Amino acid sequence: MNPNYSITRMSRQEVNTAINWAAKAGWNPGLHDAECFYQTDPQGFFSGKIDNKIISVGSAVIYDDYFAFCGFYIVDEAYRGQGYGLKLTQERLKYIGNRNAGIDGVMDMLSKYERIGYKLAHNNARYSTTWHQLNNKPSTNLVPTANIPKETLNQYDRRHFPAARTQFLSLWIAQPGVKSIAYMQNNTLSGYGVIRPCREGFKIGPLFADTPDIADALFVALANHSNEEPIYLDIPENNPYAIALVNRYKLDKIFETARMYLKKPPDLPITNIYGITSFELG
Repeated sequence: MNPNYSITRMSRQEVNTAINWAAKAGWNPGLHDAECFYQTDPQGFFSGKIDNKIISVGSAVIYDDYFAFCGFYIVDEAYRGQGYGLKLTQERLKYIGNRNAGIDGVMDMLSKYERIGYKLAHNNARYSTTWHQLNNKPSTNLVPTANIPKETLNQYDRRHFPAARTQFLSLWIAQPGVKSIAYMQNNTLSGYGVIRPCREGFKIGPLFADTPDIADALFVALANHSNEEPIYLDIPENNPYAIALVNRYKLDKIFETARMYLKKPPDLPITNIYGITSFELG
């Protein structure tokens, strides 16, 4: 290992580098992901440098005193297998302290993550299709999330995520080009979803719903926002209702990840989670 290798926090501008590396790796980031991610935890983005040149990147975003999520782990191909990535990861783990942490790891790195201490919870998978707008009449239960009290939306989101993420969510649903809709049933929030523009097409996430029918209504309304461009949905593969949804609309599975945690998997209503928010921040 080069003795000049050092780990530093990324600046906001350097986070753009991580986003660009993710795009080159085929992860298809959202057009405005960098700002949302960075503002969620400005101290949570790390780069490894040799003589001020970035050769590795990774994030460790802290949500609260108990939970964090690690992502954006990429080492420049010329420097792989030499310990640079491990040193970066050690710094990230030091930052999160005794918190539980989640990752969505690529499958060929599973054994390395296990050696660090992560344990497999389940697989997530990305599904895709080129969407052709459906002309079915939209449900009158669907309303913009802007019409929902923030506290109500945050409470519903918290039921489906291991930590409160008020700061992140306020940024996520306000991105340019985003459509964010909720499903109201008997004056009760029963689901919501977001679709955002990406380097290619659109990604739906999160997509949380109390029933398969509500998930279906939200999915179609969000997908219709894509202007018949490709859409992507990242699902937890241990939710049979999510599997049924992607099969119903003939989405194709294009790759999968391993959802892993350092500690016990969070107690979440997995059958109500039809689309995870992102592979980078959970």
